[in-house]
Amino acid sequence: MLGPVVVDVEGTGLTEADRRRLAQPRVGMVILFRRNCESAAQLAALTAEIRALRSPPLLIAVDQEGGRVQRLREPPFTRIAPMARLGALWDEDTLRACRTALAVGYVIAAELRAHGVDLTFAPVLDLAWGRSGVIGDRALHGDPRVVAVLAAQLTHGMALAGMANCGKHFPGHGWPVADSHVAVPVDERRRSEILGVDAAPYRWLGIALAGVMPAHVIYPLVDDRPAGFSARWIKGVLRRQIGFTGAVFSDDLSMEGASVAGGIVERGQAALDAGCDFILACNDPAGADELLAGIRWRRTAAFERRLARIAPRGAAPSMAELQREPAYLAARAEVVAWGSAARPA
Repeated sequence: MLGPVVVDVEGTGLTEADRRRLAQPRVGMVILFRRNCESAAQLAALTAEIRALRSPPLLIAVDQEGGRVQRLREPPFTRIAPMARLGALWDEDTLRACRTALAVGYVIAAELRAHGVDLTFAPVLDLAWGRSGVIGDRALHGDPRVVAVLAAQLTHGMALAGMANCGKHFPGHGWPVADSHVAVPVDERRRSEILGVDAAPYRWLGIALAGVMPAHVIYPLVDDRPAGFSARWIKGVLRRQIGFTGAVFSDDLSMEGASVAGGIVERGQAALDAGCDFILACNDPAGADELLAGIRWRRTAAFERRLARIAPRGAAPSMAELQREPAYLAARAEVVAWGSAARPA
C-alpha cells in the first residue's frame, strides 16, 4: 500500500539508500528534479526502476509548469513558455489563449506520461500582483477569472492525456514579497479579500482540481501558522467552505517557509494534522528518513479516495508512438508556435 510521504532520489539511477527509503510503506510518491534526467532513455529506465520496487507501484511526480519551473526541458520534451504569456495572449485573443492552454496541458502531460511520470504539480493559480519575485511570470494573470478559465483549459488538456493536476499555492502566494524557499512570507490582508480574490480560482474550478498545494505563507488575520500547517485553512476553508474533495499536498517541508513548524518530524506531523494527505520531504535524505520514522499516520478511506483521484488514467503511449499521433503533433505545433511568438525580440 502507498503512504503519505513524497521523497526524492539522489541521481539518474537508484542507490541502495534510495531503494531502502522507497521500500518504506509510508512512502507513496517520488518527486523528480532536473538532476534526475540526463536523457529520455535514462529517465524512462529510472521511472521503470522506481515502479518495479513496489506493488502497487509508487507514483512519480515532477514540477513541470513551464518557464522557469520546468524540470524536464531537453528534447524530446517541448520547451514551454512561462504561463504569464498565456495571460498576455488572453488579452490579445481570448479564444486562442484557451485553445493554446489546452494544447499546453496536453503536451506537458503526454510527454511526462510517455516517460513514466504520473503527475505534475501544476497549474499555478497564484495571481500576478507584480509583487512576488518567486511567483512572477509563473502566474497566468492578475484577474482571478482569467486564471480560473486558463487553468481549466490546462487541466482539461492534462486530463486528455490521462493525468491529474495540482493547483498551487492555496490560498495565494502572489501578494507577499518574500520567497518561501528562503524566508517566511506574511500576507496581512483580510480573510475576505484573500478569499474573494486570490482563492477564487479554487472555488470556481470545483471538481476540475484533483490536488491542491497550500502555501508556506502566514496570513496572520486568519491563523499564525502558514496555510500548509493550518487546519483553519485546509479543513475549514478549503474542505468545508470551498468544498474541495481531492488530495492536499504540503509544499516542500525543507523550505524556510516551513521552519516555523519546528524540525522535520514536527513539520510533517503538523501538516498531516492540519489536513494534508501528502507531505513532501525533498533534498534532505537524512531528514526524509527521520520523518518516515517519526510521523504518526493512519490510513483512511478518504486517503484512498484522494489517492485514486491523482492516479493516472489509462495506458500511456511511448514517445515514439506519441510522435506518430496526429493529436499530439497538432498540439505540439500549437505550443511551439505560441512559444516562438511569445519570445521577446
